[in-house]
Amino acid sequence: MVDAVIAVQLLEDLQQTLEPWPWAYTAVVLSALILAAWLANFVTKKILLRGLRKLVARLPGGANNGREQGSNLRVISRLSNVVPSMVLAAGIRIVPDLPPELVTLVIAACHAWGILTVALAVSHALDAANELYERRPDARNKPIKGYLQVVKIVVFIIAGLSIFATLTGIKLGPLVTGLGAATAVLMLIFQDTILSLVASVQISGDGRVRLGDWIEMPSQNADGDVIDIALHTITVQNFDKTITTIPTKKLVTESFKNWRGMQEAGGRRIKRALYLDQHSVGFLDEAAVDRLEQFSVLGDYLREKQDELDQHNAQLQAQGLAAVNARRVTNLGTFRAYVERYLRSHPGIHTDMTLLVRQLQPTTEGLPLEIYCFTRSTAWGTYEGVQSDVFDHLLAILPAFGLRVFQASSDAMLMTAQTVRSPTE
Repeated sequence: MVDAVIAVQLLEDLQQTLEPWPWAYTAVVLSALILAAWLANFVTKKILLRGLRKLVARLPGGANNGREQGSNLRVISRLSNVVPSMVLAAGIRIVPDLPPELVTLVIAACHAWGILTVALAVSHALDAANELYERRPDARNKPIKGYLQVVKIVVFIIAGLSIFATLTGIKLGPLVTGLGAATAVLMLIFQDTILSLVASVQISGDGRVRLGDWIEMPSQNADGDVIDIALHTITVQNFDKTITTIPTKKLVTESFKNWRGMQEAGGRRIKRALYLDQHSVGFLDEAAVDRLEQFSVLGDYLREKQDELDQHNAQLQAQGLAAVNARRVTNLGTFRAYVERYLRSHPGIHTDMTLLVRQLQPTTEGLPLEIYCFTRSTAWGTYEGVQSDVFDHLLAILPAFGLRVFQASSDAMLMTAQTVRSPTE
């Protein structure tokens, strides 16, 4: 109480001393108010926040949670900006000889700054909440970033309306009521945001897209891994390291391919055909059968097949039918059996998944013999290595069965012959 009386007496003495100079006393008091606001900001940020950082660092686990501490302290640092505006708003009233309109404007501006600061602090708090949530094991399956962005939009809309009402002197209630009449216009303006919100809810609910998924969407030139899921866009890093942003609503209204099922199944499909020359297909004689029996994967097959054919042919012979009706082993059938057994013995092929070696409809390009199987590894490089290894071997082993790969004729040999031919010929 005594200190307050002394302070008032000092101010009165100062006012009497500066009375010959108009506005001098006002300038001194205003400068003191600005200095007080600066000191309040300095004490809050440099002393209190620094002490808070040291206190948090000493807590159990504090040294290992620097990122989380940074997010939390950003919220506190943002809220600390309210302190100088509160000092200015409270002290501007005691500055003498200021126009009432200026005092009102300064107070309104300080309140508007406080509202904006709180809105920014809420935004930082939502970012911190998202960072904390992303540490959960299931965060990749159900991201909440899109929902938090919606909350941010609502917060900033409310803050904007509050700032406008504060600066203009209009009450917030009637302002909001008036905006209710413009709902249709607002829905038109925020149409993309509303559609994106609905799409985000659907995507998060059914898990059709998650962080880290490999998706392929040719209509958007996207073929790569999902690196970010936001309210309006899904960000994809393509395999050529370019970045593609896809509107979130496109993942609901348009088709795309998600390769997550392949990765979760643990097998990647090989579906490729060898086109064989149909003229090379024929029966195997005894010498060829004896030679092919030396393949370890074909020994049992050829013996079982030969027993089956011998029984069938014996029945035909007993019926007195000609030898032309007898069944014989073909090189193509034996090759199909070899390919199937080779794939089942290959360490890179997943034998618990579908494994087929089948003939397709013959074409002008030859007879397609399709290999349909799955590799054990879904990694791109490993998959391509296994696939190449399989077809390298099959192409090289074909002549052992008397088969040839169909290949369109080339005029390279003819052109060479014409080039070296003598002009006099």
